[in-house]
Amino acid sequence: MMNEARKAVVLSSGGIDSTTVMAIAMDKGFSLYSLSFFYGQRHAFELKAAKKAAKIFRAERHMIINIDLGRIGGSALTDNIDVPKSRDEEIMACEIPVTYVPARNTIFLSYALAWAEVLECSHIFIGVNAVDYSGYPDCRPEYIQAFEKMANLATKATIEGRLRIAIETPLINMTKAEIITLGSSLGVDYSITHSCYDPSPEGLACGLCDSCILRKKGFTEAGVKDPTRYIKAG
Repeated sequence: MMNEARKAVVLSSGGIDSTTVMAIAMDKGFSLYSLSFFYGQRHAFELKAAKKAAKIFRAERHMIINIDLGRIGGSALTDNIDVPKSRDEEIMACEIPVTYVPARNTIFLSYALAWAEVLECSHIFIGVNAVDYSGYPDCRPEYIQAFEKMANLATKATIEGRLRIAIETPLINMTKAEIITLGSSLGVDYSITHSCYDPSPEGLACGLCDSCILRKKGFTEAGVKDPTRYIKAG
């Protein structure tokens, strides 16, 4: 089990959180297997960032899986719904926004679980955060605990006792500023990351969506220069 225990499937969106998680997993000595998704998201530019992160952190493999969640819709990220702009942070924290993608983390973690079983890998890393997050129910600690319990009931490898799946969430209780500070200490180059929900065709960040607002706040509070290329200054 020693070789298997050194492997980690890392869910990677190319954003601040998932890229920091990849750095943490590498720092802990794991062999990285990066997993990303093209799911019909309007901000698919993020996949370019995920590819860069996988290369920089020397992932054994970077897999991109296509899932057409646009056929389901119901989210500003996958449907013909406007992305909210210039929202107050208090409002962000009080409601589940239209950028929520129905069951997204459950779908992503299920794919990660399947790959982990094939790899005989006990660790799945995901950059969920329950502090500076935009009200997403699948970023909460109780959700992660429930999925981990289910994962250990769901596969042949766990039932036969060959694996014990751990869903690793090292950022779940950290602010965005704390995440950026930690990532910077691990050498993360945040200029390669992408967070914007509504970027330009060239990948420039809008600067006004919830994700951009939280990103800018994180760099400011961490005292780290924001390397993001925005459509609008400020």
